[in-house]
Amino acid sequence: MARKYFGTDGIRGLTNTGAMTAAMAMKVGMAAGAYFLRGDHRHRVVIGKDTRLSGYMLESALVAGFTSVGMDVVMVGPMPTPAVAMLTQSMRADLGVMISASHNPFADNGLKLFGPDGFKLSDDAEAAIEALIDGETVLAPAKGIGRARRVDDAQGRYIHFAKSTFPENLRLDGLKVVIDCANGAAYKVAPSALWELGATLVSIGVDPNGTNINDRVGSTAPQTLSETVVASGAYIGIALDGDADRLIVVDEHGTVVDGDQLMATIAAAWARAGRLAGGGLVATVMSNLGLERHLAAQGLGLVRTAVGDRHVLEAMRSRGYNVGGEQSGHIILSDYATTGDGLVAALQILAEVKRAGAPASEVLHRFEPLPQLLKNVRFSGGKPLEASGVKDAIAAAESELAGRGRLLIRPSGTEPVIRVMAEGDDAQQVERLVDSVCDAVRAAA
Repeated sequence: MARKYFGTDGIRGLTNTGAMTAAMAMKVGMAAGAYFLRGDHRHRVVIGKDTRLSGYMLESALVAGFTSVGMDVVMVGPMPTPAVAMLTQSMRADLGVMISASHNPFADNGLKLFGPDGFKLSDDAEAAIEALIDGETVLAPAKGIGRARRVDDAQGRYIHFAKSTFPENLRLDGLKVVIDCANGAAYKVAPSALWELGATLVSIGVDPNGTNINDRVGSTAPQTLSETVVASGAYIGIALDGDADRLIVVDEHGTVVDGDQLMATIAAAWARAGRLAGGGLVATVMSNLGLERHLAAQGLGLVRTAVGDRHVLEAMRSRGYNVGGEQSGHIILSDYATTGDGLVAALQILAEVKRAGAPASEVLHRFEPLPQLLKNVRFSGGKPLEASGVKDAIAAAESELAGRGRLLIRPSGTEPVIRVMAEGDDAQQVERLVDSVCDAVRAAA
C-alpha cells in the first residue's frame, strides 16, 4: 500500500505546505515518539538539522511533539545526516531525526528518521508511524513530559569518529584540497576534520545564511568547485551536498568524478587489502554499464537495486557486502556507517590517492563510462507511464538497445517527474531514444 507521508527518503516537501508544516512536524514528533516508547527507561531522541532557515521552526515543533509524549530530546544543531545516525547509536537514543531536504533548494525541507541501531526505519515502522500521525496519540502526564537540551560537543564527537576511519599511518600533509560544503550541514565538521589530518585547505560553501544551501555549490553543482581547484592549483576537490551524505570529487584538471568511479576506486583498494566483503559492490540501476564491465574484468561482481540508498543498504545487509552506493555520490561503507557518509567516503578516496602518490586524475578515473543520458519530464497529474503511446515508445527503444545498452524509466520518489535514462555504445542513438520516450511521456502527461 502506498505511503501517505513518507517517500523514498523520509518526509519531504515545500516548507509551510502539505506535510512540511510546523503542525505536521509536531504530529510526527508525537507519533514517532509514541511508537518508540518501549520499556520503563527514560526515552531519548537525537535531533540534528542542516542550515535551512526553516530548520529552526521544524526543530521547535519536533521538540514540542516528542516532549509531549514523554520523550527527552537532545539537539545537536547543524550536523551531517550520517552524524545524526552515529550519535543516535552512540548516545543509546531510541531514535534520531535529521531535518533536511538533502540536495534540494532551501525552500524545501524534510525529516529523516533513524532507529536506535542508526539505520533508517523499515517500511513497517514508517507505516505504523503514519497511522499514529492520522490517529490519536496518548500524551504524557504532567510529571512525565520530556526534557530538552543541547549538546555542545556533538561536532567534536563526529569529527573524532570520521578521523578514526582514516588509516593511522597516513597524513594529508602536502595535499592541497578544496572542500565544498554546499553551505550545508558539514560546513564546520568537514573542514575541521581535513585540517586536523594535515591537509592544506581551500574552503567554499562554508558560509550558510539560511537560504544559500546548495545554491551553485555542493555535489549537485560542481562547477564552482572545478573552477576553484584549477585556479588554486589544488590536488583534488571534494563536494558534499546539503546534509553531507553525498560525495562528488573533482580531479586536478577540474574534471568531475562521479559515484561510480569513486565506488570502483574504493572497491579496488579494499579488494587489494583483502577487506572487500561480498566479492564486489552494490549499486543501483542508474550506475553506468561501464562500472559493471570494469568490475567484471577484475573478477568482482555488481548487484543492482532500485534507486535509493535504502535499497542499496538492504541488499548490502542481506547479501554481506560492505561497499555500495549510487552514481549520484551516496556511498555506504558499512564497516563504518549505517548510511551514506560523504566525509567518510572522501577520506577513503584521499587515503587511496595519498598511497598511490599519483595525480588524482590517474587514480580515480577507473573506466571509460558508456554514453549515458538522463532527462526528466515533469507532469501535472495522472499516470503517463500507463499510456499506450508511452509503452510503445519504451518497447521500441528497448528492442533497439537489446544487447548493446540499457533503458530505464522511473517516476521520481520526491517530485512529479518521470526520469528517462538510456546508455549504450552509440551516444547519438542513446540521445535519440531518450528523446523519443520523453516526447511520448510529454504527449501523455
